[in-house]
Amino acid sequence: MSANQPKKKIVLAYSGGLDTSCILVWLIEQGYDVIAFTADVGQDDDFEAAKQKALSLGAIKYVCLDLRRDFVDNYIFPAVQADAIYEDRYLLGTALARPCIASGIIRVASEEGASHVSHGATGKGNDQIRFELASYALCPQVEVVSPWRLPEFYERFAGRQALTPRRTISALPVTPKSPWSMDGNLMHISYESGILEDPKVEAPQDLCTMTKSPAEAPDQAVRISIRFEQGIPVKVKNLTTGEEITGSLELYTYLNKIGGEHGIGRVDIVENRFIGMKSRGVYETPAGTILRQAHIDIEVLTMDRELRRIKQRLALDFGEQVYRGFWFSPECKFLRDCIKRSQERVSGTVQLSLFKGGVHVTARDSEFSLYNQELVSMDVQGNYEPRDAEGFIRINALRLREYHRLQGDLDQS
Repeated sequence: MSANQPKKKIVLAYSGGLDTSCILVWLIEQGYDVIAFTADVGQDDDFEAAKQKALSLGAIKYVCLDLRRDFVDNYIFPAVQADAIYEDRYLLGTALARPCIASGIIRVASEEGASHVSHGATGKGNDQIRFELASYALCPQVEVVSPWRLPEFYERFAGRQALTPRRTISALPVTPKSPWSMDGNLMHISYESGILEDPKVEAPQDLCTMTKSPAEAPDQAVRISIRFEQGIPVKVKNLTTGEEITGSLELYTYLNKIGGEHGIGRVDIVENRFIGMKSRGVYETPAGTILRQAHIDIEVLTMDRELRRIKQRLALDFGEQVYRGFWFSPECKFLRDCIKRSQERVSGTVQLSLFKGGVHVTARDSEFSLYNQELVSMDVQGNYEPRDAEGFIRINALRLREYHRLQGDLDQS
């Protein structure tokens, strides 16, 4: 940037950690006026310390927005309605947070008259895609500066190992906290990189901070109930103590606490990044794990079988879209609308037992239940003629009999 040109304002997604502190100083070196922005999405950070660090490093302003309830209501709960999951195991905690954070940074950029935004995501990961797709969707004219993709930055700092006090910008008062990367929010904590990059190596026993090891969890199960209205959790009751919790943020925080105490929600997985490589991550998602189990149960009780088959296929696509950063795409909005429509009668109460890492559904009830006890009973015939099953079986067997009669010899050759 020429010395004669007026400085451009840039809003940096700032955590107060090593990466973004280095980036903040580097952006100032490039001639930007930097506004440091932190989104409070439930991470366990000292925001006042982050503010003081950002200002001491040269930021012209620090902004922190409390987006926790927005995150729960508008991102986590639609994922609960969808039973959203990626590659069978990842509950999308980071992927769901990124569009929420991006909406916050674009809001601040608009309010502050900033034409640029920046972030600390690396050039190999998913977060650069998620953050930038959301930013461009919300503000098509915005310009994004991604330092980890710029040679003048990554050739100076070859990677996170190079971000140490001796090799970073002078007098930068930051040091790495642990030999892995950690990202937390209200939904989960993720761990990757460093010593976790070798999938053959077990994660350290002291890695997890959100949940107890199942082996160290209480020897007595805790019993809870969760009330859903149209697929959204609205009340949690601790059946052991009688405590009741309402309010979206409050009940989600409570489930995190009680789930963490009982070792719920740990996974250690290898996943396929959108950009084309495999990565290893360790995730803790206590409340999300509990809610997914409970929601599936009440949904099966209240939703028609064929409708649910369609909804499950939509949910699979939804999970892929969220993972890949397309939250604000027209196709993702369409799927959210469809999934929300499917939840109109998914209301009721599920009872669960939490014990040493396990979530066990023990009972369920709903005013919209499609369960007919008399019809299904082995002791009462009800409005069902057993002889009708013979024709049902014969019709379904016709295809199988004809296939094996006409093609069976080829299959055995």
